[in-house]
Amino acid sequence: MNNPRPIRVLVAKVGLDGHDRGAKVIATALRNAGMEVIYTGLRQTPDMVVHAALQEDVDAIGISILSGAHMTVFPKIISLMKEHQMTDVLLTGGGIIPEEDLKTLREMGVGRLFAPGATTTDIADYIRHWVAENKWK
Repeated sequence: MNNPRPIRVLVAKVGLDGHDRGAKVIATALRNAGMEVIYTGLRQTPDMVVHAALQEDVDAIGISILSGAHMTVFPKIISLMKEHQMTDVLLTGGGIIPEEDLKTLREMGVGRLFAPGATTTDIADYIRHWVAENKWK
């Protein structure tokens, strides 16, 4: 199926992490790649992120996390997504995440997580490909 509308991505900063420059760069890059982006701003809770994603009918949620709380934040968001039957929404993100945690998060259902230095083109391509394969078949 052809995509009926632009891909919609919610970009969020969860918790007390106040470093939002990277999230803003990603949001701008995704907009430049033709996606609709909803940026929630700083200090969001997992509940706020999932609620906003439901309200905005997004195709993907991107979490920027540099605080080290990734093993708390991602499992809580994925749990809430399952609770709300958001099985066709990608949960992805990026930040400082150790390799062993990447594997654990992946097994929980989190999509690809990008480390510092990842290109915005790679991120946009990943989201575009995931949505085409999992949502707009």
